[in-house]
Amino acid sequence: KKSARQGPREMHDAVCSECGADCQVPFKPSGDKPVLCRDCFSASRG
Repeated sequence: KKSARQGPREMHDAVCSECGADCQVPFKPSGDKPVLCRDCFSASRG
């Protein structure tokens, strides 16, 4: 396994499952969980 790296996080392109917008997330989308853009993520948390 890779050890944690210092510096900026690796970002991955994704599509928001709520609004369909292209976004970037700091993890590799696995396809089995919905991905939310920053706006939808904030809205879902109240």
